[in-house]
Amino acid sequence: MYKAFDTLDESYAQITPELIELADLCRSRDRIDEELFQKHKVNRGLRDLNGNGVLTGLTEISEIEAAKIVDGKKVPCEGRLFYRGISIDDIVRGFVREKRFGFEEVTYLLIFGSLPSKKQLADFRVMLSNYRTLPTSFVRDIIMKAPSSDMMNTLARSVLTLYAYDSKANDISIPNVLRQCMLLTSLFPVLSVYGYQTYRHYFEGDSLFIHTPKPELSTAENILHLLRPDSNYTELEARILDIALVLHAEHGGGNNSTFTTHVISSSGTDTYSTIAASLGSLKGPKHGGANIKVVQMFNDMKKVLPDWTDERQIEAYLRALLHKEAFDRAGLIYGMGHAIYSVSDPRANIFRQFVESLAREKNRMDEFELYSKVERIAKEVIADERKIYKGVSANIDFYSGFVYSMLDLPLELYTPIFAIARISGWSAHRIEELINVGKIIRPAYMNVCPRTEYVPLDQRGEQQ
Repeated sequence: MYKAFDTLDESYAQITPELIELADLCRSRDRIDEELFQKHKVNRGLRDLNGNGVLTGLTEISEIEAAKIVDGKKVPCEGRLFYRGISIDDIVRGFVREKRFGFEEVTYLLIFGSLPSKKQLADFRVMLSNYRTLPTSFVRDIIMKAPSSDMMNTLARSVLTLYAYDSKANDISIPNVLRQCMLLTSLFPVLSVYGYQTYRHYFEGDSLFIHTPKPELSTAENILHLLRPDSNYTELEARILDIALVLHAEHGGGNNSTFTTHVISSSGTDTYSTIAASLGSLKGPKHGGANIKVVQMFNDMKKVLPDWTDERQIEAYLRALLHKEAFDRAGLIYGMGHAIYSVSDPRANIFRQFVESLAREKNRMDEFELYSKVERIAKEVIADERKIYKGVSANIDFYSGFVYSMLDLPLELYTPIFAIARISGWSAHRIEELINVGKIIRPAYMNVCPRTEYVPLDQRGEQQ
């Protein structure tokens, strides 16, 4: 293991006593009384007391159904997800039945609003493959010169740097934004994997592999081709990764990173700045990084339980999680529950059937059985331990981390894989925001600080 690059002096990273004192000052001055949020009817997190999102916009790109109106009352139902009005179940069933890869088709559907014909899909795939080429020396000068242990930061930095290579970077006309979105959609797999290969080389001392993308391969196939030293993968591996990309491609305009896309786009800024901001949102552990926590939780479970086939031991562990007595002591069973879905997450339902097939191929059925047991038992434990206003079910993060581990994808690439998929949805929402040019998105914040008089410097005492 070695470092072939300069870093900031270690003193830059030190948390000094002075910083701790100033941080305490921030905490004491910036803490807002919880009762004030209720008094002024502030929907924290843009959600009401029942967890429903506050309506902030309209979209035609996707729809999430988690409840139905029955006799005038809102009743939870099996979750459904629609891309441009088409059920995600039907979309996946369609391309799986025809033994095709679906991510490129879904990207076309999300951006252009309709399913492509055979010719349109073929032409679109050619356009994407043509864009999947980085500027000369970009890998050497940008990715390899400043390797990072965080691939999302590497990806965001690369996106912002591509601005400098674009002679029409600030042009927000729809044709130009479409070009930029297709460029970034094509390059995200390359930037992510090259960033990881560089990290592994400089931080872990491993050999450096930089494969060239193959134009005839799908996005999922190219990810595996670029990542693996021998570029080998099975058909099942590629198809399940493709399904993961399809299921992560879009999820309504209200999720944090997509809402970020709308907010930033409404300011009139360039595509590179917009997508870099969306990446910053997705990086957060409350959003795109959730599946990493699921894998880590299961690894801890397998380590501490004497017999992780025993359902009583599993239940005891899950209760310990909720009591903040196990794993990271956050009081959460990761992968269970969703801000919108209650009865079921349709993406998890779709994924589950393919996960079992991959587990059989990888001889990891014992782990799949553990996941199945935890999914079933966790619902009962949460219902017993917590007062909840809606049901709870496994979300897609519950299974996606397990799938990625079976595909031998490193943890460092879990969230970038999410980004590789979600750039499709971000692109569609950015174009939709620009076409429906409205006001800059600017919600209100109420000031609750009392007014006070300015005090001259020589009359001030020490801050308490």
